[in-house]
Amino acid sequence: MPAAALVALLAAATVQVGLERVGDLRSQPLRGKRIGLVVHGASVTADGRHAIDVLRALGVEVVRLFAAEHGIRGSAAAGAKIESGTDEKSGLPIVSIYGEKNKPSAEDLKGLDALVFDLQDAGVRFYTYMSTMLLCLESAAENGVEFVVLDRPNPLGGERVLGPVADPAALKQASLFRTPGPLVHGLTTGEMARYANSLLTKPAKLTVVEMSGWRRSMTWADTGRAWPTPSPNLRSAEAALAYPGTCLLEGTNATEGRGTEAPFLLVGAPWVRSEAWAAAAKTPGFALEPARFTPTASEAAPKPKLLGEACQGLRVRVTDPKGASPFALGVALLKSLKALHPEFAWRGDGSAFDRLVGTRRLREAIERGDTLDAIVKSDATAQAEWRRQREKALLYR
Repeated sequence: MPAAALVALLAAATVQVGLERVGDLRSQPLRGKRIGLVVHGASVTADGRHAIDVLRALGVEVVRLFAAEHGIRGSAAAGAKIESGTDEKSGLPIVSIYGEKNKPSAEDLKGLDALVFDLQDAGVRFYTYMSTMLLCLESAAENGVEFVVLDRPNPLGGERVLGPVADPAALKQASLFRTPGPLVHGLTTGEMARYANSLLTKPAKLTVVEMSGWRRSMTWADTGRAWPTPSPNLRSAEAALAYPGTCLLEGTNATEGRGTEAPFLLVGAPWVRSEAWAAAAKTPGFALEPARFTPTASEAAPKPKLLGEACQGLRVRVTDPKGASPFALGVALLKSLKALHPEFAWRGDGSAFDRLVGTRRLREAIERGDTLDAIVKSDATAQAEWRRQREKALLYR
């Protein structure tokens, strides 16, 4: 990157993340400690330095790395098991926590003073990083290891609270969809760690290295930061705003856009009537444009749904980042897709969708033909209770 462009980028970044602030804190929370580091490809500073390099330059002894979904460098496809091994760039050993196990063991944490977590999350329950954080927090607490979160922005902001709360049984059964609260919870990783730690019988010694400059009203564009691509298919801040809604199509026989040039912004199927669907699914804050595309295989999506099939569908564009409700978009897309197309079907007789959302109540409401307004408002009481419960964990206003 040219020097002038780098200076401009750093000047525009009104928000500093925890990774950029940890070396300036008087408390020096990592000084003299042997740490394990949970990182991925988006664990970078505004000028592109990876957390491994940043912490080593500060004199922190990074002993081993822990790999969540998509791997240490963020290139593995969704759902692909991550192998333990050695990171080629740093030479550090990698312990997989997305494969044979989803949680660090006592042996994995042996000899560590702290487990440091620096993953960029997407702000929605079915994105696995927050659940990975909760499992790491539990393991740290169980083994007497300090847990340190280097905080990062919630790309959906801190004010959006949308969708249903998961059923308690669903949270217990699905270890990587266990994030509490509504589908869109409105917390940063550090705030969620504070909330979850307060519920543990034996809490961890928790340190959150806070951001500076971040406010709850901010979407990603307000941060002044370049989008860091936290997973191979979530490629833009615009896609992140649509993701809580368009990803719901994963639970159907239509595609959410994996295998295209704009995952989560291109949706459809071979049998879709695009113009009718666009009109029926119209949602404030989004523009829906008829589109044609054919999913193809790639490293990011080796076996995408409807591979090689010419699809009709919609291109989703965000027109109002502040006011858009991605959950309303998702419900509108599903209701109209089902109403307009007899070819529509739920995957696994609905079980895949229910697992994604954390409850069967949403699918049942769509099946009954409940109105969009009724579905969106049906969780208002639970959402208000969540706002009350999370209040003490908030770090930003």
